[in-house]
Amino acid sequence: MSLYERILSCAPDGGGASDLTRDPLVVARCATEIATSGEPPPPEVTTALRNANAAWGAAPASAFTAELTLALVGRDVPLALQWLHDVGWMARFLPELHATVDFSQEAGRKHKDVWEHTKQVVQQSVPRPEVRWGALLHDIGKVPTRKFLPDGAVTFHGHAEVGARMFGPVAQRFGFERPASKKIRFLILHHLRPGQYQPSWTDSAVRRFTRELDEYLPDLLDLSRADITSKRPGRRQALVQQIHDLSVRIEDLRALDAKQPPLPTGLGLAIMARFGVPQTKQLGDLIKELKAACERGELEERREDDYYLDWIATHGLV
Repeated sequence: MSLYERILSCAPDGGGASDLTRDPLVVARCATEIATSGEPPPPEVTTALRNANAAWGAAPASAFTAELTLALVGRDVPLALQWLHDVGWMARFLPELHATVDFSQEAGRKHKDVWEHTKQVVQQSVPRPEVRWGALLHDIGKVPTRKFLPDGAVTFHGHAEVGARMFGPVAQRFGFERPASKKIRFLILHHLRPGQYQPSWTDSAVRRFTRELDEYLPDLLDLSRADITSKRPGRRQALVQQIHDLSVRIEDLRALDAKQPPLPTGLGLAIMARFGVPQTKQLGDLIKELKAACERGELEERREDDYYLDWIATHGLV
């Protein structure tokens, strides 16, 4: 007997615990079936579950989240997400996301509805669990941060930071393990950053960006690509190219750094000659401080000796 047949065989008549329509985990399993098959359930199944949503109990967080994750990484996830909203699951268990439905980002432009945008971003993102969860929740902070300006423009200043804070209760509700919770929150908090890249960034700025995003950089770049949903001619291509250019530049600098040290060869001798520093621990500490300043982005890498010598003198390190 299929899942749908089992649901219909257990009509919500106020009876015992065998009534599958009272189990929210069953709803999540239906969502997985939809995301996998690309087909909605029979209308009578949807109706039965929608009518029983007031009686839904709580599902074990681990099983609940595991099933939802299976739905999220499915091929037809937008259809499953819309169905979860239609049966009332979203309003009950993810009110932060439910609030984005029919919540416009730009007056009079339906395709800018945050919910529609979110479904598209989830669909476009790579089917890795944390990336899909990040895509699902990346714009929940837009609801409390929306402001209308006198000229009719709409702003969402700080929505990434607010969304990352809003994720805290969501993570507890769904029982995410700490590594997954940490990554998803990071993706929500920083999802705008790759899109801020400009070719004018210095190599030091790109290196600093790479260090700050560290282990989450591949996931963040993938989410940033998925977050491009513009329908304006040429705009989408330009944004995709921007993320591509950043990725290429990061890899080029990594390859360069693997071959060349950040400081020029012979800098130690130049420091000894200019400042009279002996070849002792003091010289080693100066070299370490210069390397640390390069890592912080205070100094550029592989410049001429005088550039670093002047910095030592200006900062009174000798």
